[in-house]
Amino acid sequence: MGLLDILFGGGKKKVSKETAETRGDHMPDLNIPVDEKFTIHFKQNGGKFIYCTSDLEISRALQNIIDENNWQSEPFYVLNKRLAEKFAKEPISYTDKAKQSEVFFTTCEHLIAQNGSILVCSNQLHEKKVNELPSNLVVFATTSQLVESIGEGLKTIKKKYGQKIPGNITTLKHFKATAENSDDFLTYVNPAYGHLACPQKTQTIF
Repeated sequence: MGLLDILFGGGKKKVSKETAETRGDHMPDLNIPVDEKFTIHFKQNGGKFIYCTSDLEISRALQNIIDENNWQSEPFYVLNKRLAEKFAKEPISYTDKAKQSEVFFTTCEHLIAQNGSILVCSNQLHEKKVNELPSNLVVFATTSQLVESIGEGLKTIKKKYGQKIPGNITTLKHFKATAENSDDFLTYVNPAYGHLACPQKTQTIF
């Protein structure tokens, strides 16, 4: 089993592959931990999930992502200077110009378990629209950012920022094209997949 196949939720009850992959979109939600629920829905959306338990594993996973996609010479588009500083020792070059990159490297506000989406806002996107971003998405997040629903995520954002609620709030959900979402630029990120590196410990990079 490779890093790209590792599921979130080590040590917890697993849901069978058959159960996860054969559920209809309108079936009752799975009664499982929020981390496993997010992982199942995220993968159903076309995302690839990498579960890491240490900084070393994060570094290895990031290198695997680069190697798998032949991005050794590809600069990562980054809008968060602290994210770039955190990974300054990695063999990655950065750019603040979207047209110079095929990879958007970012944090997020929350991971939505209910539908496997990624909640972002102007803190991550600035004023950019989704269709103005590079076609590949790599997200760095922590377990503390997992929430059950979009409503819970929005409530947490309001509590966190008070009167200074950020703008450009949206969710990234579909990570591969289908007949239903191929023209939906509000929710469609056009790589074959997004990557998610998520350390086990509850921590923040801010």
